[in-house]
Amino acid sequence: MISTFLVEHAPLVRPAFWVAVAVAVALAWFLHRLRLRGVLLGLSGASLVAVLVLTLLPDGARSGGITCTVQFSAPFQGIDTLANVAMLLPLVLFLGTATNRPLVVLVGALVLSASIEVVQALAPVLGRRCDTNDWVMNAVGALLAALVALVICRADRRRRTARSALGS
Repeated sequence: MISTFLVEHAPLVRPAFWVAVAVAVALAWFLHRLRLRGVLLGLSGASLVAVLVLTLLPDGARSGGITCTVQFSAPFQGIDTLANVAMLLPLVLFLGTATNRPLVVLVGALVLSASIEVVQALAPVLGRRCDTNDWVMNAVGALLAALVALVICRADRRRRTARSALGS
């Protein structure tokens, strides 16, 4: 369903991806700076629900048992690749800035992504297929988000430290 929409609007996917990333980064920075941790946690929760719905909601039955494509080609092209990069990006960005622990959140996101692939492989009733490239691209998006969250947290920490030094 989503992949069909993305394919039908392929020329818009890349620009929309980068606009969405820019908006998410600006929002995370703004909310972190205003110390609106609850809003960041709410956005994190919504992002987690979206990830679970998009990856574990049944998508038609497939025949056969466990199926998983094991490859490590890291295909940095195509709409599916961009969708997988985008999958965990908001979750890691918002939760990383909310907790001020983006690297811990990154590890959790990598475990979440691997767990989703395992569930997709072991639950044929979902009609989903496990693919190691999905996990790799999820990891790329999560890493990108963790790095941005780390920059936001450190920049804000420096700003607060400099401000408190001026005030004393």
